[in-house]
Order: sequence, then C-alpha cells, then structure tokens
Amino acid sequence: MSLTSYYKREKQFYYRAQQFYEDVPASEEGMMGDYVEISNVDLEGSRQFLKRFGPGKAGTHCALDCGSGIGRVTKGVLLPVFEKMEMADMMEHFLLHAHEEYLGDDADRIETYYCYNLQEFTPPKKKYDVIWMQWVACHLTDKDLMNFLFRCKKSLVPNGVIIMKDNMARQGCKLDPIDSSISRHLDIMRSVIAKAGLEVLAVEKQEGFPDIIMPVWMIAMK
Repeated sequence: MSLTSYYKREKQFYYRAQQFYEDVPASEEGMMGDYVEISNVDLEGSRQFLKRFGPGKAGTHCALDCGSGIGRVTKGVLLPVFEKMEMADMMEHFLLHAHEEYLGDDADRIETYYCYNLQEFTPPKKKYDVIWMQWVACHLTDKDLMNFLFRCKKSLVPNGVIIMKDNMARQGCKLDPIDSSISRHLDIMRSVIAKAGLEVLAVEKQEGFPDIIMPVWMIAMK
C-alpha cells in the first residue's frame, strides 16, 4: 500500500469514529451501547482491579480518564479514590454533559476537561497517579496507540500506573466498521505496549459479561 493511500485510510478511520460519536446521546445508555445492564458489573470489576494498584501502591492525588465520555468511569470508579480528576474526550457534548449534569457536585473536583482526539493529545508531564483508558485504545491505530502510551508514561508520577480496559479479539484483529474501532488479541496488545516501553504489571479478564460480548480485559502497566 502506498503511503498516500495509508494516510487516506487512517484519516477515514478517525473520521468515521468522530461521525459515529456525534450521534451518540450523552447518557449512560449512549456510553454502553446496547449493554447498559452490564454497567454495574463493569464498574465493580474496575473498582476491584484498581484496588490492586491504587492506594498504597500508586498515590491518590490525581487521575486522568482518557476517552471519558460523560464520566461514567470517573464517577463510578475514580472519583471515590482520587482527590482530583481530569477528563479527556474528543466529543465536546459528552464533556459538557459531564460537567453540567452527570457528575453533580463532584464536577468541582474535575480540574481540567481536555477536548482532544487522543492521537493528538499530550497529557501534562509527571502529573498522574493513574491514567485510565477504557474502550478507547480500540479507536487508535497501532502506531498512534504506541505513541500515546509512550506520552502517558511521561505523564505518570513515580509509582503511577496506566490501566487499559478494552475489548480484546479472540484472535488477530477485528475491525468494527460501524464505530470504527479495532479489537486486538491480547498478545498483539502486549506487543504494542512493549514497543511503547511499558512493563505489564497485571492482566485480568472482566468476568460476568454475557458470552455474546467480545472478551474485555484489564491491563495495568508502568
């Protein structure tokens, strides 16, 4: 494939995702697609995984929620643990809803809302105890994901961790043309993480999801 056609495809990949999310309502239903009933199971799995790396290991001063949407994970997992939060999402209407309605009084503890595509976002250096990435790594190409993880590594304070939670393909890579996302097999994801110079601390499968859903895995790295 020529470089021109590669860049053209890459641009379309990101453009389609942007178009898809413009039509997604700023609500828990919107964030979870057709699976709002698994939201609580998801949040509980995340809370338990975070317990292994949060207080006592990483600090609890500040966390960044990447691809935060309206702040479902910020509200249900991160705000109970961290003094301050920051949120990053490419859709302005999600961040506005988070601030004006969804997070209620806790919105005061959100220090910054970053309205960026992650492939173009450089988080501040040496700031975060935890960077959480849920259902957003799938919206980055391998190269952009590797580069973003590399930038995130520089954004961690000592003992800080990055936690990624995402759909992982049962084999190879699977492109979803509807929301323009790529699900990678766990081994492929590990290889991208290694190329970003990060060390995997733990890998755990999210339990309790219906079999119809692609497996969801949590990876902690530093």
